[in-house]
Amino acid sequence: MKILIRELARSTTEAEIREMFEDYGRVQSCSLVMDQRTGSSKGFGFVEMPSPGEAKAAIKHLNGKIIAGHKIRVKKAEPKPEADS
Repeated sequence: MKILIRELARSTTEAEIREMFEDYGRVQSCSLVMDQRTGSSKGFGFVEMPSPGEAKAAIKHLNGKIIAGHKIRVKKAEPKPEADS
């Protein structure tokens, strides 16, 4: 399951996010979305967890948690809408 994490502190690292989610199960991938111009975090990212049960537990426990002074929002990522050709 792909999970969206929003409202992250710009200083939060991928390693910190991975560590948070690994408390609930195996993390397949973790990525922060970076600003190409500045190279800094845009304050959101994605985590993929292969087990839906573990992913749901992580969402339940981490949504609304205060991390580095920011109340993060965690939810299942919705697939991108297909662009019209």
